[in-house]
Amino acid sequence: MSDLIQEIKELIIEVLDLEDISPDEIVATEPLFVEGLGLDSIDALELGLALKNKYNVSIDAESEETKKHFSSVESLAAFVTSSR
Repeated sequence: MSDLIQEIKELIIEVLDLEDISPDEIVATEPLFVEGLGLDSIDALELGLALKNKYNVSIDAESEETKKHFSSVESLAAFVTSSR
């Protein structure tokens, strides 16, 4: 799963054009939104689309479960793993 976490960190940086941060600086357990990385709803949409395209996962934007999956890199990796 550590490889997947690394891939997701790299995907976040690439998709959201986070030029001033490296994958090693993203803590897998820290929040992605508001605190932590400080992403917003537009970032969530872009990231969701990228995850759907790369890992062929189905994401329901209205689901409370989806919000939990997007809480951290670690939870995204668990979601992708369970969706395979």
